[in-house]
Amino acid sequence: MRIPHRLTIALALALATVGLGARQTPAGGAGSGDDFDDSHFHLTNYVQKGIDVGAFLQIMGTRVHRSTLFGIPLQQQWSYANSGEFAPTYYLQSDAPLYYYSFTDAFIAMAYRALSKEQQARFDPMITGFDPADMYGVDHIRRVLTTFPGVFTGIGEFSIHKEFVSAKISGETASLTNPALDRILDFAGEVGLVVIIHNDIDMPFAKQDTEPVYLGQMKTLLRRHPNTTIIWAHVGLGRIVHPVQSSAEAAERPPLTQLQIVEAMLTDPTMAHLYFDISWDEVAKYAVASPEAIERVSAMLNRHPDRFLFGTDTVAPSGPAPYFAVFDMWAPVWQRLTPDASLKVRKGNYERLFDQGRQRVRAWEAANVK
Repeated sequence: MRIPHRLTIALALALATVGLGARQTPAGGAGSGDDFDDSHFHLTNYVQKGIDVGAFLQIMGTRVHRSTLFGIPLQQQWSYANSGEFAPTYYLQSDAPLYYYSFTDAFIAMAYRALSKEQQARFDPMITGFDPADMYGVDHIRRVLTTFPGVFTGIGEFSIHKEFVSAKISGETASLTNPALDRILDFAGEVGLVVIIHNDIDMPFAKQDTEPVYLGQMKTLLRRHPNTTIIWAHVGLGRIVHPVQSSAEAAERPPLTQLQIVEAMLTDPTMAHLYFDISWDEVAKYAVASPEAIERVSAMLNRHPDRFLFGTDTVAPSGPAPYFAVFDMWAPVWQRLTPDASLKVRKGNYERLFDQGRQRVRAWEAANVK
């Protein structure tokens, strides 16, 4: 017997509620029913389908207090000439191009507005439906804010260099050196919008004996926008862009690792406005790959507890199991963090940055929206 799709979801949520009741204490030992705030969550996928925000609230339950809320700014084209009757739902399932889908912001805004005030307080919607290579991109962001005042807290996740994705996007390829991006980040700083940017630190399959291709450009971009709160998604990693791990034998300079790169940026006073999110299971797998990796990552978070945010980077999860799996992967790291560092990475930094963003954006709207 085939169970109807809606009934399947209802059963999964019911079972999840039972499971949540047995687990009320976070892995980090904070003694609260809230395990984390989610700094990186996609309600919809690459064909603008996903789950109802009410269903997501049920998945969040008591383990998640607050979450960002955004779709994906890119739509995968269904090209019959390319895939025939097969309808791709992910960018790796077709050779057809991707294109910017600006309606995603209106969809997110309307979903948010349909919630009660109490439910709205748990979400920070983000604007994503703009082209960062378009000099008019900043006008889209301004237009969304004035059309939906009281809704959005930031912009992103949006991508500049992203393995396999960048080459598929119709039109001009985004760049860290494009003035269009500078216009966007200047405006974000003026308004107080929190920025979540995806930019691979290196190209896929790059040699490990040279400096990552996009590192220098990223540093320069950050220094051009000191008044903008910027979160670098996934610590600059990708599915194929692995952590930097050069060796003294392979390089003409001292060995360079991903953690050393991050450490240098965190201790650079010109990048005090930079934060990293540790979202995505692809990032988690590197962090817990070995006892040595766990110790190195834990030490980094303990040294800089104010500069990291946890996020799941789940896309329209089908239920609690795939949603919480990313957080649970980090258990060996949570266990090695100080209580202060654990609380800040899981929740405190989110609340500090996004509360500031809410306050500043609402003030800008009050002064600029008639």
